Amino acid sequence: QVQLVESGGGMVQPGGSLRLSCAASRFTFDISWMYWFRQAPGKGLEWVSSIAPADGRTFYVDSVKGRFTISRDNAKNMLYLQLNSLKPEDTGLYYCTPDAKGATRGQGTQVTVSS
Repeated sequence: QVQLVESGGGMVQPGGSLRLSCAASRFTFDISWMYWFRQAPGKGLEWVSSIAPADGRTFYVDSVKGRFTISRDNAKNMLYLQLNSLKPEDTGLYYCTPDAKGATRGQGTQVTVSS
């Protein structure tokens, strides 16, 4: 079945940066839309960003536009999310997935933004 391994999370101060990575396998990554979701403590799953499989069109939730950048390397089956100008409200568990509803995902990587 689909395998997804997220990494790159950590604890940073407001204004800091992180780069999240997602290693994907056991599905046809290069023809799949890919998504990042996040879940803040005590809240529901929130879509963050999407990227098209071939032309790389990208989409973002309004709260991260201009701060986050999604990208992919189809040759390596890797998905990335560059997080800049981080805010405390960006804190959460971040997941990558080929599922537009976020139902299929890995273990996630924790991002904590705090001073």
